Amino acid sequence: MQSEAGKPEELEPGVVRLIAPNPSPMTHWGTNSYLVGETALALIDPGPDLPAHAEALLAALRPGQHISHILCTHSHVDHSPLAARLAAETGAQVHAFGTHLDGRRPVMEALAASGLAGGGEGVQPDFAPDVRLPHGAVLEGPGWQLTALHTPGHISNHLCFALSRTSGEAVFTGDHVMGWASSLISPPDGDATAFMASCALLAGRNSRIYYPGHGAPVTDPAARLTWLTEHRNAREAQVLHALAKGPGTPPELTARVYTDVPPALLPAAERNMLAQLIALVESGQATATPTLSSTASYALK
Repeated sequence: MQSEAGKPEELEPGVVRLIAPNPSPMTHWGTNSYLVGETALALIDPGPDLPAHAEALLAALRPGQHISHILCTHSHVDHSPLAARLAAETGAQVHAFGTHLDGRRPVMEALAASGLAGGGEGVQPDFAPDVRLPHGAVLEGPGWQLTALHTPGHISNHLCFALSRTSGEAVFTGDHVMGWASSLISPPDGDATAFMASCALLAGRNSRIYYPGHGAPVTDPAARLTWLTEHRNAREAQVLHALAKGPGTPPELTARVYTDVPPALLPAAERNMLAQLIALVESGQATATPTLSSTASYALK
């Protein structure tokens, strides 16, 4: 169910969604921003720095309401840049896990140090929250309590936010679980091994519904997580099958595996391929020559 960009839509009591006017092949109909609470509201994922979206979010406030907390699931350019503008406008502090450099595993730190840069939606390089939220941190306001869940994979500083409700937990899943496609994993910020671990973390929570950063609400979270993990496992099997035919670079292997992907999405597919290859090297199933990188030749071990 899609609403118009900038039009407030109450998804359940105390949860209002507004869609930013930034549709694209990477963002679906645009970024979902959420206003959560009764009077002092949490704004989850303010979105891109578009004045029209800032105006729409402020106009959506009802009499007696104000934004008390600004929460960013992660610091990609379609999720976090508007935070600074709205913090200045409302006086609310910006809450997030950290910068895009925080939360990386050592293998990704080494790849970044070797010169590997990310791709995909694009990182907001100057993003730094006012308040850093570790895994398990709890924020509260009238009518809401949100628990920060560190869910790296799409990017190392990714958080989901679990909303406690008597009707069952709702989770704002950012780009970890989306309502229209699987997540892009683009090293060194993206990490396939971390992504699967984050899926397992969410699977243990028995949530009622997911509110994603893009696309419609996910009404069967368990089924969606099963689909995501099976999708990743199927891709791994495809990559192993492609490697069985002979060594290849990430672009060469992408051409072998992603035969059904539109040309415009092939660069993103190549980043996903690299993420999968890194995971296979880490698990001892593949080798990289001369060393782990985006230009290496990969082979079965």
